[in-house]
Amino acid sequence: MSWVVVDTSVVSYILKKHSLASAYWQILKDRSLAISFMTVAELYRWPLQRHWNDRRTLQLQQHIRGYTLLRHTISMSREWAKIKCRRGRPISDADAWIAATALLYGIPVVTHNPRHFLNIDGLEVLTVNT
Repeated sequence: MSWVVVDTSVVSYILKKHSLASAYWQILKDRSLAISFMTVAELYRWPLQRHWNDRRTLQLQQHIRGYTLLRHTISMSREWAKIKCRRGRPISDADAWIAATALLYGIPVVTHNPRHFLNIDGLEVLTVNT
């Protein structure tokens, strides 16, 4: 079974049962699903910013447990630095961490925002055409 790093946008769609979730499940089925530590950080920001109740926060925690967490490493920091120092289109720190995670493990990233990951050498990006 092949692995993919699932970007925050896609995790969000699945969590919220968004209309695009079923389309992304077509890409994700029969794969092992991983998320970057950065995605976890982005997701845990939501309950704080949006003042979620305990029940909803617990649902988020349970959803996160359905993925394999790829933790930070020094090698990942080196990949992140390379991505941030490349010429061309700027990339957010969060997206750079997600890209660095996928590159370090040599697996594709599944995102609804492929333009965020343009021109990153060696990064395979999977998305749904909308």
